[in-house]
Amino acid sequence: MPFVDSHCHIDFPELAANIDGVLEQMRQNEVVSALCVSVNLANFPQMLKLVEQHPNIYASVGVHPDYEGVEEPSIARLVELAQHPKVIAIGETGLDYFRLKGDLEWQRARFRNHIRAAREANKPLIIHTREAAADTLRIMKEENAAEACGVMHCFTETWEVAETALAMGFYISFSGIVTFKNAKQLKEVAQRVPLERILIETDAPYLAPVPHRGKLNQPAYVKHVAEEIALLRGIGVDEAGRRTTENFERLFKLGKSGE
Repeated sequence: MPFVDSHCHIDFPELAANIDGVLEQMRQNEVVSALCVSVNLANFPQMLKLVEQHPNIYASVGVHPDYEGVEEPSIARLVELAQHPKVIAIGETGLDYFRLKGDLEWQRARFRNHIRAAREANKPLIIHTREAAADTLRIMKEENAAEACGVMHCFTETWEVAETALAMGFYISFSGIVTFKNAKQLKEVAQRVPLERILIETDAPYLAPVPHRGKLNQPAYVKHVAEEIALLRGIGVDEAGRRTTENFERLFKLGKSGE
C-alpha cells in the first residue's frame, strides 16, 4: 500500500547529498511521493530544480517563521512563484514563539501575507505553530484561512486546537513525534481526528520516528508514522496508508500520487 510524505526537506544538504539513495529508500518502502517544503526564498530556485527532476516530488513556496533577516515574501511574489505546476502549496508559514522572543509582530505580518497569497493563488497552506496556538488560530480566523484550507503540520497541540483547525477545514498532520512513548496527549489527538482529515509526514531530516529516533530522518520512514496511526486507530497499516494518501491527493488537488 502506497504512503506519502506530506512534509519533508529533502533539499537540505544532509539529504540532497544522497538524493538517489533517499529516493531509492522511498521506493523500497512504498513511499510513492513527497512534498518538499520551502523555508526561504533564497533557496527556492535550487529546491525547485531538484523537484523538477523527479515526477513524484512536489514543492511548496514560503518563508518559515523562524527565518529572520531574509527576503520578506510579498503576496504578489508568493502568488507568482506558486504558479509553477510543481508548486502545490503555500508555506511553511505560521508562528513560532519557542525559538524567537521579543516583538514578533513581523512574524504575524508574514503569516498574514502567506494566508492572503494562498487565497489568491488558490493553493492550500502549510501551517507551523509552536507555543503560539492562540495567535495562530486567531490570525487564521481573521484572514479567512478557511477559504484556502491547508494543513497543521507536525501537530503537537491539544485536541481543542485540532478541533478549531478542523472546523476551518484544515487537515492535521502527524510526524514521527506521535511514535514517541511520552507523546501521550498527541496519541489521544491522533485517535480523535477524523480519519479523512489525517496526513502523515516526516519533517525530514528532523524528528525521525521510532525505531530510528535520534538518527537522520528521511521520507522512507513515514511508513512508521502510518504504522503508529494504524495501531492507535485499530485499523490495518494498508488502510492507514490508503486513507492518508487519498487525503493528501484531495487537499493538494492531485491525481493519484506518483503518477
